[in-house]
Amino acid sequence: MRYLLAIGIVAVLGAGTARADENEKANAFFEAAFQEKVSRSPMRQARLGLKTSYDQWDDLSDAFAIESVEVVKRQLAALRETIDRDALGDETRLSYDLFVDAAEEEIASHRFRFHTYPVNQMFGWQSSVPSFLINYHRIDSLEDAECYIRRLERVEPLFEQLVVGLRARAEKGIVAPKFVFPHVLSDSRNIISGAPFDDSGEDGTLLADFREKVAALEVDDAARQKLIERASDALRGPFRAGYDELIACVTGLEESATADDGVWKLPDGAEFYRHRLERITTTTLSAEEIHATGLAEVARIHDEMRAIMKKVEFEGSLQDFFEFMRTDEQFYLEDTAAGRKAYLDRATHIIEAMRERLDELFITKPKADLIVKAVEAFRERSAGKAFYQRPSPDGSRPGVYYANLYRMADMPTYQAEALAYHEAIPGHHMQLAIAGELTDLPQFRRYGGYTAHSEGWGLYSEYVPKEIGFYEDPYSDFGRLAMELWRACRLVVDTGIHDKRWTRQKAIDYLIENTPNPEGDAVKAIERYIVMPGQATAYKIGMLKILELREAAREALGDRFDIRAFHDVVLRNGPVPLTTLETLVDRWVAGSKGAAKDDDGSGATD
Repeated sequence: MRYLLAIGIVAVLGAGTARADENEKANAFFEAAFQEKVSRSPMRQARLGLKTSYDQWDDLSDAFAIESVEVVKRQLAALRETIDRDALGDETRLSYDLFVDAAEEEIASHRFRFHTYPVNQMFGWQSSVPSFLINYHRIDSLEDAECYIRRLERVEPLFEQLVVGLRARAEKGIVAPKFVFPHVLSDSRNIISGAPFDDSGEDGTLLADFREKVAALEVDDAARQKLIERASDALRGPFRAGYDELIACVTGLEESATADDGVWKLPDGAEFYRHRLERITTTTLSAEEIHATGLAEVARIHDEMRAIMKKVEFEGSLQDFFEFMRTDEQFYLEDTAAGRKAYLDRATHIIEAMRERLDELFITKPKADLIVKAVEAFRERSAGKAFYQRPSPDGSRPGVYYANLYRMADMPTYQAEALAYHEAIPGHHMQLAIAGELTDLPQFRRYGGYTAHSEGWGLYSEYVPKEIGFYEDPYSDFGRLAMELWRACRLVVDTGIHDKRWTRQKAIDYLIENTPNPEGDAVKAIERYIVMPGQATAYKIGMLKILELREAAREALGDRFDIRAFHDVVLRNGPVPLTTLETLVDRWVAGSKGAAKDDDGSGATD
C-alpha cells in the first residue's frame, strides 16, 4: 500500500481532473496522502477500526523513520506543485495550511527522533503492546483470532527493533532517568506472569483477553481450545522471548542511568526543549514566559481557594486546608472492590447529569457512545490518574473514560466531578468523538492532534459546568480549583525541570507544597513530566487562550454572543493550532456582526 500516494495522486489528479473544482482536487490529495500514511502503520489502522495488516506491528527501525520523513517531504512538495492555494475556498484553504503546518513540523522534528524514551512508565512499548491487543484487536472471526496469534508471535522481532533503538540512543547519551527503570521492569514482568508463563493457576493478562474474545466466536469447542493452545504456545515462545530480551536490555541500561532528569542533559537539549514547547503549545512562548505565567496562575488560584476555606468555615492556613483535604476520610472511598465500583458509579452519574444539560452549551453533540472503565490491572500501577480513549470511526468501539483506581487514596471524591468533565463530557469525548464524525473534513484533520487545543479544551471543560450551576458542593468546587491549580503548577515544574535544571525532588516538593494532592500524585506527575517534556504545558496555555478568545468574542458581540455557537467554532473545525483557532474565532465574530447588520437592514443589499 506504500505506493498509494505515488500512484493515487496520479489517479485522482490525472485524466479529467483538469476540469475538477480545485477544492475537490485538494481534498482528493489530502485523502490519498492520509491513506498512504495510514498504510504505513498497522497499529494506526487498527485504531481506526480497520483490519488491514491485522497481524502486523509498526516498524520501529530507524530506516523506516527516515523513509517516513521522506514520504512527508514528497507529499508536501506534491501539494505545492499540484494545488493552487489561492483558488481554494476558505475551508479547503485552511486544510491546505494545516497540512503544510503538520508536514513542516514533522520534518523539523525528525532531527530529534532519538530524543525519546521508548520504554517509560507512561506509554512505553512494554505496556503499549498488551494495551493495544486488549483495546484495539477485536476478534470477530476465526481469521481475527489467527491474526492475534501472529501478532503475539511477532512481538519478538518487534522488541528486537526496540532494543536496537534503545542501544542507539544510549550510544548518543540518551538514556531515561534512573527512576524509570523499575517501572518498566515491573510492567514487563507483570505481563509475563500467570498462565501460560507459570503454574499460578490464573490466566495472565493476554491469555485472559484472548480466551474471553474467542469465547464469543461461533466455533466448536475443539476449534476454540485449539486456538487457545496456539495462543499459549505463542505467549510462552516468541512473545516471552521478546520480553526476556527487553528485560535484559533494560536491566543493562539501568546501570548507566543517572538521576539527571531534564532534557537539558541530552544532545542539543536546550534546542530540543524550545522546539517541544513551540510544538506543544503552538505558540512562540519561551520557557521563561511559561514559567512566569504558571507562578501568576498559582497565586490567583490560591486566592480563590482561600475564599472557599471561608465558605466552609475552615480555621487555619491554606497548607492546613490542603492537609485536611489530603487526609480527611470523608473525601476518600474504601480501597476495596466495593470502593472502586462506587467510584465508577459516581463518575457515571456525574457524566449522565452533565449529558442532560448539553443543549445549553452545544449545538453539535457526538453520536458515539461513552463508557467508564477502571484502568486494567497490568498497567494501573504506572499509568496516569485518568485518560480518554477515542471511539472507532465505525462506532464498533465506544469512547472510554479510564479512571486509575490502583490506589483509592489518589482519587479523592472532591475531584471526581472535574475529572469526569475533563475526560468525558463536555471534555475529550465531546471533542474527539465530534472530530471523528466531521465527515466534511479531510481525515488528516479529523484524526490529527494539537495538544494545546485538545488539552486546553479539556481544562476549559472543567470550568464551563460551573457557569451553569454544577459544583454545588464547595468541596467539589475546591476540587475543580485543585485540578486547575495542578495544571498551573505544571507550567512551573515542567519548565523548572527541563529549563531551570530542577531536580526531580525539588519539583515533587513544589507540588506537595502548593497543591492539596497526595504525595503519590506528585511523584507520579513529576515522573510523567520528565519523560514527556513540554506536554504538560499545553493544558493551561490552551485553556487561557480559549477563555481569552471567548471573552473577546462576548465583548464584541454583546447580546448576540451565543456560547453554543462559540463552542461549535472550537470543536467543528477539528484540532487546530491556537493561532489558527484565533483566526477562526475572529472570522466567526466578523460574520456574526455582518449577519446582525443584515438583520437590522443596515448592511443589506439587493
